[in-house]
Amino acid sequence: MTLRTLLSGLAVMGFVACAGAQTENEITYTMADVEASPEAWRTVDPENLVIMETSKGQIVIELLPVAAPVHVNQFKNYVRAGLYDGTEFHRVIKGFMAQGGDIEATHGADKMLEPMQSEFFFRRDPVEVALNTVGPEDTADDALYLGFPMKTQPGFLAEMSKDGLVESWIPHCPGVLSTARTDDRNSGNAQFFLISEEGQHLDYKYTAKGRAIKGLDVVQSIKLGPTPDGFPIANPDVVLTARMAADLPEAERPKAFVQRTDTAEWLARLEEADSRRTPICDLPTVPAVVG
Repeated sequence: MTLRTLLSGLAVMGFVACAGAQTENEITYTMADVEASPEAWRTVDPENLVIMETSKGQIVIELLPVAAPVHVNQFKNYVRAGLYDGTEFHRVIKGFMAQGGDIEATHGADKMLEPMQSEFFFRRDPVEVALNTVGPEDTADDALYLGFPMKTQPGFLAEMSKDGLVESWIPHCPGVLSTARTDDRNSGNAQFFLISEEGQHLDYKYTAKGRAIKGLDVVQSIKLGPTPDGFPIANPDVVLTARMAADLPEAERPKAFVQRTDTAEWLARLEEADSRRTPICDLPTVPAVVG
């Protein structure tokens, strides 16, 4: 997988253009595009929008509670307590991920909440949580949901399951926010990591809970650690502040919009991806605008 493939179709933010060098086929969207075609965009709930300022620049993350409600809630609690402020990106591996959020090391063990039960997948009602699938809904295992990449059991299995639901999860594509843990699958807590390029080998093993809708270029620029383990890092990059958009004064609160993927344009793109058997993490990143 090339960097050009990863960045193809990526369109971002009114004040930061894109995650890396702009490709010839890339379109950069602005607030003017949202205002011109509001029906093609959805508004991101500020209760699920995290504004993270780092020593390398700003990362804006949208959380997805339906995928991992406990993990999303705990992440919000740490953000709202200001406990990610000053934490380091202490483990960073080239082409893989940037890990940070060691609140215990920065602020003390007494600030820690309890570890969480893993949420590697969620049980999804195909009707209530409808996906834009790559291929026919009954048989597809790749999809988009609210702009998030999604892996899923085929829809036909809902008719065969006791609860009428199927298992779905956020794959570890570039920009995805996930939860660090020890060998204990139920040890996830404050530490997080952001996928810089490739991480799908972590699917069904780590709890993904959001994605960077702005700042993948920032994630990819975070200071690397030594090979092969990515640590220790001398003078690592840090999280300066992390805030929930909903908690900011309205005049300072950024507004974020994500392109809808149930439009004719995107459905055609998904149909083409099906015909080409394109992996979900190789699809164009769903554009977002933050302003």
